[in-house]
Amino acid sequence: MSILWQARFFTTVNHLRDLPTLQVPEIAFAGRSNAGKSTAINILCNQKKLCFASKTPGRTQHINYFSIGGAHVAQHRKDATIVEEIRALLVDLPGYGYAEVPGAAKNHWNQLLGNYVQKRDQLSALILIMDSRRPFTDLDRQMLEWYAPTGRPVHCLLTKADKLNRNEATNALRLTNTVLASYTDENGVPFPFTAQLFSSLKRIGIEEADAKIQQLTGLDLPFTKNIVESDEAEASSANQENDPA
Repeated sequence: MSILWQARFFTTVNHLRDLPTLQVPEIAFAGRSNAGKSTAINILCNQKKLCFASKTPGRTQHINYFSIGGAHVAQHRKDATIVEEIRALLVDLPGYGYAEVPGAAKNHWNQLLGNYVQKRDQLSALILIMDSRRPFTDLDRQMLEWYAPTGRPVHCLLTKADKLNRNEATNALRLTNTVLASYTDENGVPFPFTAQLFSSLKRIGIEEADAKIQQLTGLDLPFTKNIVESDEAEASSANQENDPA
């Protein structure tokens, strides 16, 4: 049983000022709105409705946080999370690429996304979700351009790999690794960017992705209880009561 199965809704925010103050590692999931991001999070956390996939603006257009630790798999979602025992936060970033979204909303989300991935101290790594049949759209590259200067790890999940034959899958992974290797620091050293094939439908690459996420967030290491302010716990309880899920 993976520790990611403990994931439960923590809070949702629409402005950087409202981001959690917990000093635990965050790992953010980003990707186009139709790349399978919500499905990937759900399958990795072994929950059908943790994240909601939508083709219209809604809850998934905010930054949604899910806690790991502080609760048990069988615990009712309305039972309080023990904030001091939260070990990491999974962060579901707004899916980008909505054609129907008004310009003002797009600008707000772009600013929110850009500032979060560039400036969030707690962000330990980015999981970039890309359709294996169409990797590195302009928006995917924009996300990498925002994030690369931080020097932090990126792990790409090439979703819907079940749609490819063996040669196509090999070529998609090779192309992805070639593009990722082109991102280097000022000394020409490649950034810690990695990639794998993934399919929620055929359960391809789930164990590999699980292990990578645990390694990037330190979930594979011994746990030390957090020291948090009391109002953080109160805010968590309030957010869980208001969870629209």
